[in-house]
Amino acid sequence: MDIRGRRQSSNIEDRRGSRVRTGAGLSLGGIVVLIVLSLLGINPLPFLGMATKAPETTTQAPDQPYQESAEETQLRQITAVVLADTEDTWNAILPKYNVQYVEPTLVLFNDVVESGCGTAQSAMGPFYCPKDQRVYVDLSFYHDLQRMGGAGDAAQGYVVAHEVGHHVQNLVGTAQQVSDLQQRVDEVKANDLSVRLELQADCFAGIWAGTAKQSRGLLTDEDITEALTAAAAIGDDRLQRASGRGVNSESFTHGSSQQREAWLRRGMQAQSPDACDTFKAKSL
Repeated sequence: MDIRGRRQSSNIEDRRGSRVRTGAGLSLGGIVVLIVLSLLGINPLPFLGMATKAPETTTQAPDQPYQESAEETQLRQITAVVLADTEDTWNAILPKYNVQYVEPTLVLFNDVVESGCGTAQSAMGPFYCPKDQRVYVDLSFYHDLQRMGGAGDAAQGYVVAHEVGHHVQNLVGTAQQVSDLQQRVDEVKANDLSVRLELQADCFAGIWAGTAKQSRGLLTDEDITEALTAAAAIGDDRLQRASGRGVNSESFTHGSSQQREAWLRRGMQAQSPDACDTFKAKSL
C-alpha cells in the first residue's frame, strides 16, 4: 500500500504519553478478564464497567509531546491515510441511503485510555465506542496482529476499516437495535447477534477495500490478499485453538476465520451495503 502523497485524516486525536488516573483503577482481576476476553475474540466492551472500580477518571496530558519512533511514525501515517480513505468511501455511499456520514475521530493511545465506554487497556485491541463515536487504537496492536498471522500495512488498514464499519452501524441504528435485542435473548442467541454484527463490520471494511482498490488505486492485489489473511487470522475458531481451548461455535462472538474472510471478500466484490445484510442471511 503506497501512501505517498495520500491525504491523511485530520480526525485524529493523539493521546499517546497521556496518563489516565482512576480512583481505584482497574483491578488486577479486571485487567486479566479483559485480556482473556480479547484473546478469545470476545468483545470486551460490555465488561468495561465490571472491570473498572471507579466511574470517574481523569486524563493527564504529558509535559512534553510524545516522541514517536520512526516505526510509529509510519504506522501513524498508514492509519491516518486509511481513515481518510474510509471518509471518502462513506461520504460517497451513505447519502445514497439518506444518511449523513459523520466522520469519527480516531484516538491514538498507549497502555490505557479513557473512552466514553469506560477505561480500556491496550490488551483489548482496537475498539469503537458508540457513546463518543471514536475509534481507539494502540499502534502496538499491529505487532500482535502480525504474530497472529496478519502482517502488512493492508492488514492494518483492514483493522481500521472494520472499526469504522462499527461506526457506520452506529450511525444507521443497527448497533443499538442489536444491543437492545441482546438484552432480551439467551446467551447463545446474543452471541449469534454479535457474530452477525461483527461480520457486517467486516463486510463494510470490504466495501472500503474494494473501492480503495478500484476507484482510488490505494490497494493492490497483494494488499487485498493481506487484508483477507488478517481477517482469517482473527477468527474465533483460530483464537480459541491458540488459547488451548476446544472450538465452541456457540461461544463465537466475531465469527470463524472462514466467515470473516468470506464477508470481507463479499464487501470487496459488491462494494454496496445491500450485500452486507448478515442479519437476513440464513447461512453465514
